[in-house]
Amino acid sequence: MNLIDEINTKLEKHNLKLERFKEITSRLLAWGVIVRDEDGVEQRLYDDARRIEELLSDYFSLAGFRLMHDLKNEFFRLYAPGAQIPGVADDEFEPQPSLRSKLSADFVSAALTLRFLFQQGLAEGGGRLTDSGEVLIRFEELAATQQTQLKRLLPETAGERDKLIKDLKRHRLIHIGTNFSFEDEDAYIAIRPTILGIISEDALVAALETEGINEEQAEGVNEENEAEQGDLMKAEEENAEEENERVAK
Repeated sequence: MNLIDEINTKLEKHNLKLERFKEITSRLLAWGVIVRDEDGVEQRLYDDARRIEELLSDYFSLAGFRLMHDLKNEFFRLYAPGAQIPGVADDEFEPQPSLRSKLSADFVSAALTLRFLFQQGLAEGGGRLTDSGEVLIRFEELAATQQTQLKRLLPETAGERDKLIKDLKRHRLIHIGTNFSFEDEDAYIAIRPTILGIISEDALVAALETEGINEEQAEGVNEENEAEQGDLMKAEEENAEEENERVAK
């Protein structure tokens, strides 16, 4: 029995097809994360992935990847070989730079600031903490905190800020409403618990102690825990939007 036959045999036990297995693995390799409450498409992907979690873990482990499942917050995250996973012992592999997504200093700074605000929100509790474990902030709070704690300004132009927010959302670090606007003072950004999976406590402390980030620190937070994300991510996003439209109809 070859590998494909063995996979098909295990999938049949859960009434899933090989094509669905490919969809799940492609999404994890492209995006590095599946979050159940993102949308209808991702909810179904998560539910099916949970049914075959053991099979997925075994499959990715053949190449040295580690699949982590946060049951409480309902998301899967895929880590590349050699990635440093917060709260988990390192594996035996050396980090593979070619498997890391290259992110801008603006993204890394914003992610670090979100991690700081998330931790602060958990400590304070109250109305900022949602039932799903997200911490609510306003955009101006993000800007002010980043300037104060990391001594770095957010991008100046509206286009650059919009791209930054979209990148943070694409990496499932934040959730925003469909009508989110920078001009709306009542518009909230929800910081997701997924932020804990890519920004470790050590990385946050290091950034705060140096009052900013340098090139070496940016590289260390540069999504070393996720698989390469490029054209495949864009294609997956377009497919998800198309499926959502079909479901809506």
